[in-house]
Amino acid sequence: MCAPHDRLFTVPTLFIVPTPIGNLEDITLRALRILREAALIAAEDTRTTRVLLQHYQITTPLTSYHEHNKLAKLDAIFDALQSGDVALVSDAGTPAISDPGYELVRHAIEQGIRVEPLPGASAIITALVGSGLPTDGFVYLGFLPRKDRALRDFLTSLATERRTLVAYESPNRLVDTLKAIESVLGDRQVCVARELSKKFEEFQRGPASAVLAHFEATAPRGEIVLLIAGAAEVEPTIWDEAQVRAALRQRLDAGEPLSSAARAVATAAGWERRAVYSLGIEDD
Repeated sequence: MCAPHDRLFTVPTLFIVPTPIGNLEDITLRALRILREAALIAAEDTRTTRVLLQHYQITTPLTSYHEHNKLAKLDAIFDALQSGDVALVSDAGTPAISDPGYELVRHAIEQGIRVEPLPGASAIITALVGSGLPTDGFVYLGFLPRKDRALRDFLTSLATERRTLVAYESPNRLVDTLKAIESVLGDRQVCVARELSKKFEEFQRGPASAVLAHFEATAPRGEIVLLIAGAAEVEPTIWDEAQVRAALRQRLDAGEPLSSAARAVATAAGWERRAVYSLGIEDD
């Protein structure tokens, strides 16, 4: 096994380095080493990253890379990668999740530059495992639509999704979003994870109506991850024999062949096709 500081690769590398989502202690030893050894750190928010670097006495050169300068900064970052490593960081958590970092990663891959992601802090995963909602399958939705009509249409499209839904939301829109959830999806279980790993961390769990009432009484603040329980499994309705015979007779009277009529009715009724087919033969 290689020692922790051994490098298996000597070619310049773009490192994807997760940073704390609040508590500065939530960073790995490996991440700190990469930040110290890199030739350049590309940061979504240099002010936030500088606080982290100063805390750990890291003096690596820092440049900004964010939504508004992502195209202008590509050349400078790739120039730096010609002779050394570059560490990509977001303002908090894992880069390339709902930020322009993914575009830099894509361009690096297209140019044959080695990309090495580090494991680390993620608000999505932290909120999910603390929510009490199922974690065996989930769908990350990013930021929800801002306009009410678009939000309701978006939620409607997810009405039958069985997996846990995870999204980022603004505290200014949270109450309206919870109202839309209750209206469109019903009084499902939800969780609002707020200010994760920080002094005022809060998990509000319960039916959408109860969580809504809480935040109507206490205005939400800070960074929020919103989780919504997936749609409940609906037990299939099994038709009785009279319903099957009536549906089959309607199709046959309309001129549909017995074979295709039996197949269609069996699917709707929760019966085996052969059993429905046999009823059709009896009725002839």
